[in-house]
Amino acid sequence: MKKELREQLKGQLKTGRQMVIEGFRQDGMPEKLLRRLRQVVDEVLVIAWNEAALPPESALVAVGGFGRGELFPHSDVDLLILLHQAPDAETRSRLEELVQLLWDLGLEIGSSIRTVDECMEESKADITVQTSLLESRLVCGNPALFDELRVRYDAAMDPQAFFHAKMLEMKQRHAKYEDTPFSLEPNCKESPGGLRDLHVILWLVKAAGLANSWRTLATNGLITPTEAKQLMEKERAFKDIRVRLHLHAGRREDRLVFDVQTAIAESVGLHATGSGNHVRRASEHLMQRYYWAAKTVTQLNTILLQNIEAQLFPQEGAPVPINERFNEVNGFIDIVADDTFERTPSSMLEIFLRMTERPELKGMTARTQRALWHERFKIDSAFRRDPVNRAYFLRILQAPVGMLHALRRMNEMSILGRYLPNFRKIVGQMQHDLFHVYTVDQHILMVVRNMRRFTMTEHAHEYPFCSQLMANFPNHWLLYVAALFHDIAKGRGGDHSKLGVADVVQFCQDHGISQEDTELVSFLVEQHLTMSHVAQKQDMSDPDVIEAFAKTVRDERHLTGLYLLTVADIRGTSPKVWNAWKAKLLEDLYKVTLRVLGGEPHSADRELKNRQQEALATLRLYGLHPQAHEALWQQLDMAYFLRHDSSDIAWQTRALYEKFNSATPVVKCRLAPIGEGLQIAVYVKDQPDLFARICSYFDRKNFSILDAKIHTTRHGYALDTFLVTEQSFANSYRDIISLIEHELCELLTNQSPLPSPVKGRLSRQSRTFPIQPTVDLRPDEKGQYYLLSIAANDRTGLLYAIANVLTKYRINLHTAKVMTLGERVEDVFLVDGAALSNQRTQLQVETELLEALKI
Repeated sequence: MKKELREQLKGQLKTGRQMVIEGFRQDGMPEKLLRRLRQVVDEVLVIAWNEAALPPESALVAVGGFGRGELFPHSDVDLLILLHQAPDAETRSRLEELVQLLWDLGLEIGSSIRTVDECMEESKADITVQTSLLESRLVCGNPALFDELRVRYDAAMDPQAFFHAKMLEMKQRHAKYEDTPFSLEPNCKESPGGLRDLHVILWLVKAAGLANSWRTLATNGLITPTEAKQLMEKERAFKDIRVRLHLHAGRREDRLVFDVQTAIAESVGLHATGSGNHVRRASEHLMQRYYWAAKTVTQLNTILLQNIEAQLFPQEGAPVPINERFNEVNGFIDIVADDTFERTPSSMLEIFLRMTERPELKGMTARTQRALWHERFKIDSAFRRDPVNRAYFLRILQAPVGMLHALRRMNEMSILGRYLPNFRKIVGQMQHDLFHVYTVDQHILMVVRNMRRFTMTEHAHEYPFCSQLMANFPNHWLLYVAALFHDIAKGRGGDHSKLGVADVVQFCQDHGISQEDTELVSFLVEQHLTMSHVAQKQDMSDPDVIEAFAKTVRDERHLTGLYLLTVADIRGTSPKVWNAWKAKLLEDLYKVTLRVLGGEPHSADRELKNRQQEALATLRLYGLHPQAHEALWQQLDMAYFLRHDSSDIAWQTRALYEKFNSATPVVKCRLAPIGEGLQIAVYVKDQPDLFARICSYFDRKNFSILDAKIHTTRHGYALDTFLVTEQSFANSYRDIISLIEHELCELLTNQSPLPSPVKGRLSRQSRTFPIQPTVDLRPDEKGQYYLLSIAANDRTGLLYAIANVLTKYRINLHTAKVMTLGERVEDVFLVDGAALSNQRTQLQVETELLEALKI
């Protein structure tokens, strides 16, 4: 009988689920699916419960989301088996059979077996249990026992303690998701602004006896009918996404990861738009909708939580006047009258200014936020033309404290996007370049944040040089304007740097910014990518490169502004993109350009002399004989001295001055002076496959190469220097240094055959958004070398694969700049070789490189 029952129930469950899911695919109504799936499972549970023949005074109770009356396709079925007293042996056996049957049916059961007393004890000790019981629902069994549980639970509920516990829980959950709804791969259930935030509101009002639905919240005056409608719409949208995620994955999945975004977007009828190089993916449309919805939920939640808190913890603080429009009430700024924003629209900007003037304010009252939220539509073209409003906005940017908080609040409440319409277009806009981890608007505010930190003494230890420059930069608020507009034109098609110039010039003209300052800000927006390009992709040992960059920036003010914006911009893309090597490249470029702008000619001869003198001064400190360096230096040409700084020259000279004719390889390793990674110098008789051989070793060790300088001495030795990183270096660098020196020396001595390149695994992001590899091989401006530029998805073994192709065609490598941008690499190599003078061979090299770069 039990086997027959199991098969019957399994078939009933399967058929019921299929019918419900098919109905959803036809009508697209998530609430209907959740309700009907719950009904299908309820029917099966009732049959299984009756078959189990448990004591008549026991009950089967749905808790959690299932108790709320909702069941997502692959969510747990949370059940409480409520007993009148502790079970005897026979009852325990029947309970085990029941739970086993439910698992056999394919239900993901989350079950607990408790008496009413045990429920109350667990509820006191664990906020999760208390919350799940809040939404309990009788499925079948003894109603009197369930009623006893409800009566005792309600009597024991302390709404104030519950509020504090849920607020702490929410704060911890938000911190886990970086306190932002704008993650590129959000969790539609748990991320800030998602379904769980909506659940928290309903739990709190239900625990306090204030309401049990969005409609009753509106009826009881905690929110307006319009707000209730918006919340219901957003809740429905999130439920729809979560249902589709479950169905697409075939399991419980709440994350909108890159892999599934396009499929989910297409399932709701969204498609790619645009053409050519300016296509907006279906996933971008979906995610922008998601972010706008999460933003609305975040804002309305703030209003609701304040209202609930005011109900639970009434305060009688008297209003303290700020001016005729605003008061301070219990540490919050409050409007004097409900129609303040309606009567004086400019106060919608003024309120943020007043908050910068009073940093002790904790925020706005719920009443104020609600009024601002509803009146924001009054920010139109006439509002933007009003000189009063323009003056308010400028004063916010110029505020000595609180400027960043004001901009973030303005963005959260959709005021910033209303005042700057082009900013509104990039709110929630994704960036599929594999190195930005924020939406465009969040990246922009992150850059403003980084710029702001350069002005704050408590953050001066992070980037002392930037803080020093910012302290001496007149009108540094102009840099905030440049940061606000540097990426504002993304997604429009065309060069966003040039399109952004028109926007920022119009802004400056509208706000009465002087012609000189307007020119500076527009320069920074247009050139915001230039400094990183020169530092990371061009040969900074070439005086012509420095002279050309100096002509671009023209003076110290433009150079300093561009340097500060570049550092803030790179740091604002992703925590993984910025590193000490990039910091050094940019700082070196800044300092050498500043000398040129100051009138000091950047000649190769002068630079050579300076570096040699500095290196010799260092060598004297180590007690080397005054002529100890001469034999080695006679074998080194000008290019070597120009491509290495004085500390590197001194270090390598100390290691090699007695071994410059060594018959065996010399490998020396040290902690990189920049404070990150290891510096490795290799000195050995030159050989065609040397670079590939060294890369094969680094590849086996999973080292990332940040920089490579390749040099051949006059007497046929290779002197190659590498900057490499790996996570474990900081923990045991002494052992690692000894190991590298031993193993790499042994590898170069044995001359074993090179292993075949292995295509390493791509990251999930790279698989979802593969980059079309590009190879660009062209003579440099002087016609002396060739520049090889490569862009591709990052993966282990990539540099070794490139080195193998270069070795095959006997192409000599002089420098390598390996730039990793998140999941993307953009490498630049300075090369030469007889093969490159033949166009046909050059084409073969490019073709084989493209093949090596393929996923």
